[in-house]
Amino acid sequence: MTIKVVRGNPTPEELAAALAVVRARAAAASSTPPGAPGTRDAWADPARIASHRTPQPGPTSWSRTYWPG
Repeated sequence: MTIKVVRGNPTPEELAAALAVVRARAAAASSTPPGAPGTRDAWADPARIASHRTPQPGPTSWSRTYWPG
């Protein structure tokens, strides 16, 4: 792995801190198998939205889709 500083002049301590973050993120990404589902909170759960059936449109529903303004 090669890291290149494009702008600025970081101190050795700043460069070491940035490298530690990159290595920690890479280690965390490699520890989870690809395609494994992550933890999802309830807000992102699609079942929350589609928990009940929506009513089906009737034969004259097309006429109620236009509301003149």
